[in-house]
Amino acid sequence: MRTRPRPEAMLVMDARAFGMQFGPTELARLDDLAATGELAYVDELDSAAARRRLREVEVLITSWGAPGLTEERLADAPRLRAVFHSAGSVRHLVSEELWRRDILVTTAATANAVAVAEFTLAAIIFAGKKAPFLAADARSHRDSWGYVDARGSLTNRGRVVGIVGFSRVGRQVVDRLAALEVADVLVYDPVVPADEIRAAGGTPVALAELLAAADIVSLHAPALAESRRMIGAAELALLPAGATLINTARGQLVDTPALERECATGRINAMLDVTDPEPLPASSVLYDLPNVMITPHIAGSLGSETQRMVQSALGELERYVDGLPPLDPVARRTLGVSA
Repeated sequence: MRTRPRPEAMLVMDARAFGMQFGPTELARLDDLAATGELAYVDELDSAAARRRLREVEVLITSWGAPGLTEERLADAPRLRAVFHSAGSVRHLVSEELWRRDILVTTAATANAVAVAEFTLAAIIFAGKKAPFLAADARSHRDSWGYVDARGSLTNRGRVVGIVGFSRVGRQVVDRLAALEVADVLVYDPVVPADEIRAAGGTPVALAELLAAADIVSLHAPALAESRRMIGAAELALLPAGATLINTARGQLVDTPALERECATGRINAMLDVTDPEPLPASSVLYDLPNVMITPHIAGSLGSETQRMVQSALGELERYVDGLPPLDPVARRTLGVSA
């Protein structure tokens, strides 16, 4: 039962996000929940038409490419009460003025984490079998499969997996690893209580301990000033020979020159869906190494996967209209430890 009248709402995102996320079904649900008027969608907030509509709206539904809600823009949004983000991070979107006005902000990061966790589980399984690296070896070993034993043990049973960052994605990866017969799932996160990690099936450890023990290390930490290049030369040197580093989080977590040097020796492997910079310079040795797999930032929600985030944002809008608390709100204090 609705406890509020339909709020005035507007979609704000770039054209690619709008085309990918909002089809007739999603727009019909939005129309059922809110009044969008003649200007239902914009990709900017600085034109005269966008500012006129902004003065009327109570709710914004944002996604990729939405401009930041700066003090200047918010000055033209006197009725704004809620922002429902149909994507992950809201760092680029929020401002001090937004927090000062106590505007509700929600994120679809939990929905987005599903695709990343699925991709990561597949990467872990492939890393256990050394599949990407053996596939690269096949290009130069066309007359025999004798090279199959050159990269060591090819198994997922009994592996030690390290998860760096018990984030939304990290938690889902730990949960999915229960499907494998791994020996242990080591977790490093300096802000999550150890009991919480244990309850989820992980073993809380220090970063150095994790790196020294894990066959496969998967990064899921947020991009913060203190996490920049947290995996550098010293950390990479701790990895056992034959270990694989997986990064589906943020490129800046890894010292790229140090990774280039370590992977060039052939001692460790890497599976990189994100890099620093992104993309890597054409001259990077990582492109040519058979023990490195690079994908173009595809782990996150793409195509039909983005519908999970739309449903999350529209679900938050429905709860707002029904007078219920949000499921995934963003608080100013949590931005310091989240993506």
